[in-house]
Amino acid sequence: MKRMKLFMISILVCLGATANTQDGNGRAAPPVKKIPLSVLKDKIKGGWAGQTIGVAFGGPTEFRYNGTFIQDYQTIPWYDGYIKKWMDEFPGLFDDIYMDLTFVEVFERVGLDAPVDSFANAFANAGYVLWHANQAARYNILNGVNAPESGHWLNNPHADDIDYQIESDFAGLMNPGMPNVASAVSDKIGHIMNYGDGWYGGVYVGAMYSLAFVSDDIQYVVTEALKTIPKESDFFKCINDVIVWHKQYPNDWKQTWFELQKKWTEEVGCPDGVFVPFDIDAKINAAYIVLGLLYGEGDYTKTLEISTRAGQDSDCNPSSAGGILGTMGGYDNIPEYWKMGLAEVEDINFQYTGMSLNKVYATSYSQALEMIKRNGGRVDAHEATIIVQTPKAVRFEKSFDGSYPVQSVAVNQNLGSAYTFEFEGTGVVLRGGAHKESDALPDHTFNLELLIDGQKVEQFRMPTNYTTRRNEIFWRYQLPKGKHTVKVIVTNPKAGYQVRANDYIVYSDAPVDGSAVHTVRHSKK
Repeated sequence: MKRMKLFMISILVCLGATANTQDGNGRAAPPVKKIPLSVLKDKIKGGWAGQTIGVAFGGPTEFRYNGTFIQDYQTIPWYDGYIKKWMDEFPGLFDDIYMDLTFVEVFERVGLDAPVDSFANAFANAGYVLWHANQAARYNILNGVNAPESGHWLNNPHADDIDYQIESDFAGLMNPGMPNVASAVSDKIGHIMNYGDGWYGGVYVGAMYSLAFVSDDIQYVVTEALKTIPKESDFFKCINDVIVWHKQYPNDWKQTWFELQKKWTEEVGCPDGVFVPFDIDAKINAAYIVLGLLYGEGDYTKTLEISTRAGQDSDCNPSSAGGILGTMGGYDNIPEYWKMGLAEVEDINFQYTGMSLNKVYATSYSQALEMIKRNGGRVDAHEATIIVQTPKAVRFEKSFDGSYPVQSVAVNQNLGSAYTFEFEGTGVVLRGGAHKESDALPDHTFNLELLIDGQKVEQFRMPTNYTTRRNEIFWRYQLPKGKHTVKVIVTNPKAGYQVRANDYIVYSDAPVDGSAVHTVRHSKK
């Protein structure tokens, strides 16, 4: 395999080659990697710094380029003070960092064996704003649907979204050279908010971080980490395609981008992305991470530029790519140009957390040392000995299996006390939310009932509070194929407050001809 030059002098001299030995019975023992503690600490620091740099760099382009890439002639700004500007003016940009930090804090407070409820409750009750799968999971947990059901696609229409992928960095950073342990951490925490391809995104990113501690070969890290993902999954197939196309078009990342666009950008799950260019699906955005890593060839600038210019979630994707590359080369080898202004924010706590970068550098390092010892390794005064793991595939699971979006119907009206419509298919999602007419009004929580074909199937709440909101009015999958009547009843309407429906998406058990004509009746009662 061709070794790629990095932005740093090869660290193999200081790390030494991985040793393969035999046990007492003559069998091959697991490979061992010895890493000086100073190098290990620098790598962890580089991982956290790299993702912070990446998310700030891509901030102004996030979801502004959907179904297209950012042209070469368009300059993406970067200057001294840029990171602090975003931290001061839009702290919500750093959701992929503060979600990571929430989980790091739980490990620190409760211990490395903390139960899943500790993580779920910590982020569900945090003060920060969330979106998509994270917000759907938060709503579920606050309303009695606990992990892992909170992330399952039947309870979370955003199950395949990018959420755990963007916040899984901690799992790899606390498990250097141990991708399977990172996967076990991701199994526990990633299923709080995701399932299927959405979960695989976090497993894969965590594995790339883990392997970046023990290899400076980007192609090796990308391909070896993919062994943690089941081959029958769409996520595996998508990322494997990027690897194949990179070999086919080694000097043209845009050609590979076009191939991805043609094959992998049909959104099925996320109600905000069906039938429109917006695509927050984990696998396509993970493909853009890999696009940056492979075509960036270890150059920090090229890596961030490509993973950002690919579009869609173009702050989170360079964040992951920059963090993985930062782990591989270490903090000291991140070019000074990209560390401009970093020092001035390293002691500032990310909003809604008790952690700054300097604190998480130290905390994550301490947790990594403990995980090394827990998994057969050793920590001496100046060196860590890691038992390097061969990646193993996690179990196979698939979201939205047998469900295909076939129609979107505009509604654009307030529900009043009740709303009725008919559709033909196997599932439906009614998009909308609860609102108050003035910010001066206190929040109100609506109580609603859902009836399908005359049978009450759900009672639920819709707060006007944005932090605890329900992302969609309702969703239902796996219905018998045929015509269905839906009625939504608002049991406690209140003047000055509304539940507004935007549209509904109809699902069936097979895709249909795009030219087909459908007639749908809907009425307000």
